[in-house]
Amino acid sequence: MEGLKMNRISLILFIAFAAFIPTLKAQIDDVWERRAQESWNRTLESYEPDPVKIVTHLNTNVHRTLKELGALEPNSTRRGLRKKYTGPCMVTNPIDRCWRCQPNWSDNRKRLADCGLGFGHNAKGGKSGRFYVVTDSSDNDMVNPKPGTLRHAVIQKEPLWIIFKQSMVIKLNQELIMNSDKTIDGRGAEVHIAYGAGITVQFVKNIIIHGIHIHDIHMGSGGLIRDSVDHYGFRSASDGDGISIFGSQDIWIDHVSMKTCHDGLIDIIQASTGITISNAHFTDHNEVMLFGASNSYSQDEKMQITVAFNHFGKRLVQRMPRCRYGYIHVVNNDYTHWNMYAIGGSQHPTIISQGNRYIAPPRNPYAKAVTKRDYAPEAEWKTWTWRSEGDLFLRGAYFEQSGDPNWSKKHSEVYDLIQASSALQVAEITKFAGALHCIVGRPC
Repeated sequence: MEGLKMNRISLILFIAFAAFIPTLKAQIDDVWERRAQESWNRTLESYEPDPVKIVTHLNTNVHRTLKELGALEPNSTRRGLRKKYTGPCMVTNPIDRCWRCQPNWSDNRKRLADCGLGFGHNAKGGKSGRFYVVTDSSDNDMVNPKPGTLRHAVIQKEPLWIIFKQSMVIKLNQELIMNSDKTIDGRGAEVHIAYGAGITVQFVKNIIIHGIHIHDIHMGSGGLIRDSVDHYGFRSASDGDGISIFGSQDIWIDHVSMKTCHDGLIDIIQASTGITISNAHFTDHNEVMLFGASNSYSQDEKMQITVAFNHFGKRLVQRMPRCRYGYIHVVNNDYTHWNMYAIGGSQHPTIISQGNRYIAPPRNPYAKAVTKRDYAPEAEWKTWTWRSEGDLFLRGAYFEQSGDPNWSKKHSEVYDLIQASSALQVAEITKFAGALHCIVGRPC
């Protein structure tokens, strides 16, 4: 009876998941229905029932790295105008320490796959596959992509590590729909996804996106688009997100520079889980990141995301991120700009903020709060677990905590034994956020 009950529960959850499929912007067929079912099963497999273990692992690596490198210089309340660094190669966080500053990095590109931390640490991308070299920046045929183009690379079934022959600007005529087990690695070239549609990661697994610029993204008009070598179908207009992650697992976005997209820079929805966003630089945008798109979609309880070592920079407004449901670890990020709020949410997400620097806008006395709750009276949101530990608040910024005030004591493995790195070091930790200028044969 217990097994029958679990099967009924799984069926109910899948039916609820499948009910949302019409919003996938795809014509419903057997392929998409199968992908939806497989995706929900992967979400259940990827979900970490004890998320504090992942938090502890990340914090342990931060402290080990800073100890081995020696204490970084505590920074002042200014970021030094983000001056370009011209000294020898240096690393300031554990992800970068794993692969950077080696002159032969281009001969060992796949080492990157072993450097992920946080909830997305299982993302290996195309590590087990061959290299695919993008030689052509065009994007003219949505159904039969030309070999050598990025669109042709990402629809292949086998694992691929995708690199670029030279610097290029790729204007996507429609959303770029990725298949599983892919790495997009922009190192060694200046790669811009710009002036067209964005990247869609939908019902797939095991993706790494690293070292590219994504900006000036527009809505795609929709139409027939190939999403794998053996399937294409009709898609309605895409939203204009820089990166849209929908019902996907084990995703790592690292060292990207993003700005100015029609909708969000990064949207993560529909029970996506096992995700890390790290070392990114965000500027010039209103609604930066959305985690969970619907108050009624409770399957997003399984969503687990790490936001680490990022710089939220000039001319940003809100949603860094904005969360529904899920468990969100926000650690050692530099929030130097927002115009409304930094972190928001509804539907009782768990948000753990550790060692971040929050600098409130100087001329707006009504935007000093880091946090914003929606769709709930105070009596309700006061029960949500939103905790701030070791954060630095400047220019009157403040984080309104909620939930059990003894939460940290009940999770001593996270808070009492190992803390996130000091917020005083955040400007150095995020010093090299964004796409790096890596030259083959030189330390990156």
